[in-house]
Amino acid sequence: MTTPRRIRWLRYLLSTVLILLLVAFGAVWYLVAGSRAKLDGTVTAKGLSDSVSVSRDALGTVTLQGKNRDDLSYALGYVHAQERFFGMDLMRRLPAGELSELVGPKALDVDINHRRHRMRATAEAAFAQLSVEDKRLLERYAEGVNQGLADLHAKPWEYFLLHTQPRPWKPEDTFLVIAAMYLDLNGDGQNQRELAISQLRSVLPRQVADFLLSPDPDWEAPLKGDLSRPSVTPSQDVLDLREHPSAPSEPESASALALAILPALEEARPGSNNFAVAGNLTESGAAILANDMHLSLRVPNIWFRTRLRYEDPTAPNNQRDANGVTLPGTPALVVGSNGQVAWGFTNSYGDWLDWVRVLRDPNDPGKYKVPEGWATMESHDEVIAIKDRPARVLKVETTRWGPIMGADVDGTPLALSWIADSPRAYNLGVMKLEHARDVSGALDLAPQMGMPPQNLLAADIAGHIGWTVTGNSIPLRSGFDPQLPADWSQAGQGWIGWATPDQYPRIENPGDGRLWTANNRTVDGAELALLGNGGFDLGARAQQIRDGLRTRNSFGPGNLLDIQLDNRALFLGRWQRLLQDTLAGTRDPALVELRQLTDAWRNRAAIDSVDYRLVRAFRKKVTAAVLAPFVAQVRVTHKDFQWPAMNSSESAVWTLVRDRPMHLLDARYADWNALLVDAARQVAQELGKEPGGLAARTWGEVNTTGIRHPLSGALPGLLARVLDMPDEPIPGDQDMPRVDKPGFGASERMDVMPGHEAQSILHMPGGQSDNPLSPYYGAGHEDWVNGRPTPLLPGPDQHVMTLEPARH
Repeated sequence: MTTPRRIRWLRYLLSTVLILLLVAFGAVWYLVAGSRAKLDGTVTAKGLSDSVSVSRDALGTVTLQGKNRDDLSYALGYVHAQERFFGMDLMRRLPAGELSELVGPKALDVDINHRRHRMRATAEAAFAQLSVEDKRLLERYAEGVNQGLADLHAKPWEYFLLHTQPRPWKPEDTFLVIAAMYLDLNGDGQNQRELAISQLRSVLPRQVADFLLSPDPDWEAPLKGDLSRPSVTPSQDVLDLREHPSAPSEPESASALALAILPALEEARPGSNNFAVAGNLTESGAAILANDMHLSLRVPNIWFRTRLRYEDPTAPNNQRDANGVTLPGTPALVVGSNGQVAWGFTNSYGDWLDWVRVLRDPNDPGKYKVPEGWATMESHDEVIAIKDRPARVLKVETTRWGPIMGADVDGTPLALSWIADSPRAYNLGVMKLEHARDVSGALDLAPQMGMPPQNLLAADIAGHIGWTVTGNSIPLRSGFDPQLPADWSQAGQGWIGWATPDQYPRIENPGDGRLWTANNRTVDGAELALLGNGGFDLGARAQQIRDGLRTRNSFGPGNLLDIQLDNRALFLGRWQRLLQDTLAGTRDPALVELRQLTDAWRNRAAIDSVDYRLVRAFRKKVTAAVLAPFVAQVRVTHKDFQWPAMNSSESAVWTLVRDRPMHLLDARYADWNALLVDAARQVAQELGKEPGGLAARTWGEVNTTGIRHPLSGALPGLLARVLDMPDEPIPGDQDMPRVDKPGFGASERMDVMPGHEAQSILHMPGGQSDNPLSPYYGAGHEDWVNGRPTPLLPGPDQHVMTLEPARH
């Protein structure tokens, strides 16, 4: 081939490739652009009784204005579908165990775990028992969703990527979205924590197990009641690790034991902060509420900024004006203000799941023992559809207490009794908060709400504040230890009913005008026995919030945001002092550098904090070393033992390193100082070998935003970066008010003064829209990263659309 011919051939080839790339790019652009939400103009909506105005501001905050709430529910469904249908689909599929049908076999294990709960059947039963009015509300919302989906020029772009079709929305799917929140807030419906506690208690002496699992009164901050009693260190005659060491065998190395311990202590825990100050502490006389809900973060955000305006005879001037965040998949304003009352939630971490020992009939395994004799096991063949694969049939055995989900330490089958598996645990009660006139009325609604039990904090325009626990399914227990599997086949043992409203703990207008919750223990005595312990937070975060509220006597919304952004590391202060004392006098160059870098304690989880990261790493290493011999003993019998999730070991570990009892020290160490020095040396070696050495190990190097789109992991790097939010260093950690970890943190921050919404604050990560070509994709995200307040109320309209009823 001559040179000119080669040149012509190369030109032809390059031109062809360029044309193909342009065509492919154009096709992708068309498909993505075709699924953008309609922002302007008029749409005929056959499900409306009157017109609804749909306006959007610069952040994509949607304002819906119409004559009645039913029409706004339809319009909200329309907007949710146009902006968020794929995320809504994931939310309903997750609890139903139907993800594999959409994304393939990678989701099969998740589907199997969730399908055992048969939550679609529960959602259908919950819908069937609703009042006519509530059924109509969900039907109107579903109609709006389906018209919003149909009115897109192209199906949501995610379905092109997955080569699938979106399914219409059903009214009962809203309850599956609520079921997804139960899963997120209740340990994924697996109750692994109590299985681990059972394993631990089956091996170690009772005094040792109690000591290791004990709460830490140094960090508690209950709303009422006493602090926990200090833990009691087991004596030498109870357990002597020096006399009877349980050194790990070769497979059970120190690193293997650490892997059994640290994940449970480091895992991101769905939770939240909320706190409030009464009107006597504000210039306006209205109370102020702060709420930031800590959840897994994604693109777009789980919440949707919304304003609802409609006629309501219970509202001032007969016009309801409610502002806050809605949850796509539901018609509810989940957190916000109605102009008279503001409300917010944190996870209660009460005990809402129990394991029940199932005693099968030795002559007929299809029967099991119950108080009145023998009952027949229910059996269901659940068909799990899998994309591009044959379906999987899962046999689910269900007792009157719940599905069989595990086995006790002696192999006895265990059924899981969980409030989320009951249809009674689902309703639209949370929507009644839109009409609450004052704090007292809002708290009265809490025992009626079919939702995961939460700490409800409310504040009103008259200056009142109050707290209680939501949820209409708080079980009454009798005759067993709820932290361990129990036999409910005996009369009088098990769940014997549901708490009545007068049994719910409640506080209104405390004397100092301040309330706070942060997933910590809130009460004691009989009220604590009612709620149970589902793995309360240590309390350091709540204590820091409480003390922050006590430093001022006058507040505005911005002052509460300052507390939400507090990244002071008060919890680690004593660990920094311990590290300094441990390394005093050392001549090891690496340890000398570690001591110098942590000597000037800045006391913050800031992005440039080297001292914070090193002290934090030291605590992790010490914790793993202190607990290792106890974990090793349990794993001799239970090879799969992992430290109980959602259970801090801070009290036991700190007590041991402070008091240094030799009989509870791992036999591998000559004394407690040797353990501490070894932990420090591991930190110096592991972090010091990275580029730049110890001095370059800032907290922001590992603590980044990490907020991804659900499908970005399946795409090439450039496309993934387009979908994901920028990965930026971010301050905060888990034991301080500013909770931030990669892909986890405050899903919104709200600071609202009812009746003064124009002075109130709301920001959130990830943006409003799921379409990367939308002007609202990621809108407001940078304000959230940098802690800049954005207004709760929408700004000037950028786009206005009108939904008009069909005229016959």
